[in-house]
Amino acid sequence: MGWCGTELLAAGLGDGAPLFFLLLFLLLVLLPGCWRPLELRRAPGRVGYLPGLGPSRGLSARRSRRPGALPPPYPNGWYRVLDSAQLPRGAVRSLALLGERLAAFRTQDGQAHVVDAYCPHLGADLAAGGRVVGSCIECPFHGWRFRGEDGKCTHIPYAGKVPDFAKVRSWPCCEVNGMLLLWYHCDGTGPAWAVPEQPEIITGDWVFRGQTEHFVDAHIQEIPENAADTAHLAFLHGPAILSGSDLRYTKSRLWDFMKHVWKAEWQPEPEPHRHCSHMQLQHTATIFGRRFPLLDLSVSARQVGPGLVFLIFKHAFLGHGIILQTVTPLEPLLQNVVHKIYYQKNVPAIIPKFILRAECIQFERDVTIWNNKQYLPRPLLVCEDAGIQKHRRWFAQFYSERSTRPSVPKGDLDW
Repeated sequence: MGWCGTELLAAGLGDGAPLFFLLLFLLLVLLPGCWRPLELRRAPGRVGYLPGLGPSRGLSARRSRRPGALPPPYPNGWYRVLDSAQLPRGAVRSLALLGERLAAFRTQDGQAHVVDAYCPHLGADLAAGGRVVGSCIECPFHGWRFRGEDGKCTHIPYAGKVPDFAKVRSWPCCEVNGMLLLWYHCDGTGPAWAVPEQPEIITGDWVFRGQTEHFVDAHIQEIPENAADTAHLAFLHGPAILSGSDLRYTKSRLWDFMKHVWKAEWQPEPEPHRHCSHMQLQHTATIFGRRFPLLDLSVSARQVGPGLVFLIFKHAFLGHGIILQTVTPLEPLLQNVVHKIYYQKNVPAIIPKFILRAECIQFERDVTIWNNKQYLPRPLLVCEDAGIQKHRRWFAQFYSERSTRPSVPKGDLDW
């Protein structure tokens, strides 16, 4: 399921509460590092493929995939660039996303900016040796300085006058929930909505407990579309997490004693939040066919634009918290997906870390599907699949008439 995390929350409870909490206790006692945030980073092409495609499996899959009528690769909206902590005062970072080369920098007064990486003078990369000077980024080649706020050139060390038209493109950006986000619109128009803050993160009631990072070889629309594809929940995410993420073994009889039962409903939100959608998920775990009411779970997930998801959960035993999912297109068929978990600070860190690991298993089942499938503009659907077309109509608002569609070269599909 694209809004990964919805499956994980109950999946982690399926082993039985006594055994689960005994395991947590042992980990707390025996592992001194259990209080540190969890960091799981999967390199491109390392997850979601069966053996045999070689070391460059992601590129090989994109090349061999049959061309289809893909939607535009970069929907309009907010996208995570990096974590705020990755950009200290005076720092410059090189970025490659949305098919662009960009430079992010933070001034000494704490303001973050994102501009096009290439200097309009002679094409030097501002992020390759450039430095922050006041409110500007200075080109390492000739010392031209560009203001972060609007990209205007303010200083040329050897020129008597700075041309009025000398500037680089400055991208609208904001910092919310500990992340630096960038606004993309194919027409160059400004932000149409604001990224909501999560109050518990701002106040510090929920603290950072870890994150995972994956690279998905698929069109960005495939990932949120899973929320409306409720039929896949039972088949792909019904088997216990004990069976792992390798789809060749998830239906092994060894773990057949445990099942996850899902009931989900997805709906778009009305104005003034038509850029948002909401999914309510109900979960029950069964062991040897017996339902355990204490393991019932209700999860509320809200998608904001094409690349952000706020997944809030509550449980009597596991406490309260949120998983923030961000999906950022790097190339037309390559997405960077990050999940960050924030949890009640009075709950042992091992609990959200366990949840995040369980989430990783369920999400990687989806990654295997996405990495190997083809986007079908006119899929063969039955009545029970009505939510998929409804989601596609909702998601279409993030494309414009001028949205660039990927060109398909003759031969293979390789951008």
